[in-house]
Amino acid sequence: MKWPNLKHLHYLVTLHQEQHFHRAAQRCNVSQSTLSTAIQNLEDHFGSQLLEREHKTFVFTSLGLDIVERSKALLQDAGELVEYAQNAGNWQRGSLKFGVIPTIAPFMFEGMIGAFSTFLPDINVEMQEDTTEKLLQQLIDGQLDLLLLALPMETPGCKQMVLGHDPFHLVAHEDMAQTLPDPMDVSTLPKKSIFLLQQEHCMTGHAVSACNLQHSDQISSVAASSLYTLVQLANSKMGYTFMPELALNQSILTNTHLKSFPAEAQAFREIGLVWRSGTTRMQLFRRVGEIIAPLLPIPTLK
Repeated sequence: MKWPNLKHLHYLVTLHQEQHFHRAAQRCNVSQSTLSTAIQNLEDHFGSQLLEREHKTFVFTSLGLDIVERSKALLQDAGELVEYAQNAGNWQRGSLKFGVIPTIAPFMFEGMIGAFSTFLPDINVEMQEDTTEKLLQQLIDGQLDLLLLALPMETPGCKQMVLGHDPFHLVAHEDMAQTLPDPMDVSTLPKKSIFLLQQEHCMTGHAVSACNLQHSDQISSVAASSLYTLVQLANSKMGYTFMPELALNQSILTNTHLKSFPAEAQAFREIGLVWRSGTTRMQLFRRVGEIIAPLLPIPTLK
């Protein structure tokens, strides 16, 4: 059996990601004609059409899409094999492309960088911040190796490792805090008085679920793009918000007139690692989890 060229499969996957020959060629550092020829070689090799071409446009055939998905897994395995060999089988050496969501990254990057430097000095960690949806896609596409996300979250084709809990706290201006019920009852808050993040941030869904926000009319139509914006909104006495303890521990309320109060007893989000199923780097990922867990408000990984 004659094997397909891995580099050509890489070109095919990149073309699918970019949906444009010129951009794909630039990413692969080859000429457009080289990339086009490589795709044609793959079609000749498989004896089947991978792209339907018309003038300057194209679409992937159903077989082409299937080959792309299978190629992703093959290229990921090949990449791990090469790195494994280059590091003489030492899982504590090499590189790690690590994605972290925006409601975690600002409050953990410094601690993680210091911990990785101490406990995994021979691992070159490249950390990237983005939304859950985008990070998961990059993980599936092989552009990232490992993610630090807020859970629970559906992650098809991936494994999860919960590292700890991050409790939610209700945050209010000190003047408005005087009117809050004791014990806390979120359902008594006025309509349109609770500020949350925009929907692309998974923390919104976690806060709604964990803090028992059963009445959607309590949520303000004003949606923030970051936790820092939520702080400013609450500090303006316009309403309330929920803040993870991870952010509170990093003094996000400093220089404000805000006070925080524990929400419901079970109001928390889980924080954990996510990686592709079938990886050969479980030892490294487990060690990364052991390093990160103590940095969380309530570690659960033993």
